[in-house]
Amino acid sequence: MRRALDRLYEVSGLIAAFFLILICTVVTAQVVLNTIDRIAGLLTGSAIGLVIPSYSTFAGLFLAASTFFALPYAFRRGAHIRVSLVLQALPPTAQRGCDVAAALIATLFSAFFTWYMGGLVQESLQFGDVTSGIVPVPLWIPQSAMTLGLAILTIACLDDFLTLMRGGEAAFNEGGQQLLKQADEGEIPRDATDDGR
Repeated sequence: MRRALDRLYEVSGLIAAFFLILICTVVTAQVVLNTIDRIAGLLTGSAIGLVIPSYSTFAGLFLAASTFFALPYAFRRGAHIRVSLVLQALPPTAQRGCDVAAALIATLFSAFFTWYMGGLVQESLQFGDVTSGIVPVPLWIPQSAMTLGLAILTIACLDDFLTLMRGGEAAFNEGGQQLLKQADEGEIPRDATDDGR
């Protein structure tokens, strides 16, 4: 089960990276077309009018998908910002209690947002909502990507909560410890670690 879950988080990260590549591709293509258009305008006196229809809308939709698919991957790597200034002053038992409470609250919030986004997907399907712009994209498509990313985040939060309840160490702690270890070994600057331990 552990390998399947870790693979799920990795696939989520790969999907996020894929959408980032799509953003780069669309924006770069539009910049190239703008350059060609500008050169044509200088040479002939009139621009050709090369444009990718609704390219900014597509870039925005890809960004939303990338962001939400990156959430579980980043969470499992301990890359989310976590302020541990108060936790450092607590005894280990209280620290663990705070970690359990934080994991439970994160799971509940993530589950709520997943449920809410699922409702938005249903509404968009029911009413046929589309994006504004030259190319109307059905809103349920990007909303489904966001919902799936949130669902995987919920699984990741629940995974950490159950691990903590069984006496294990949460991934968000392991990720932070790994960053600190890399800083101590000189692989990354010490000030790049957020918790300053």
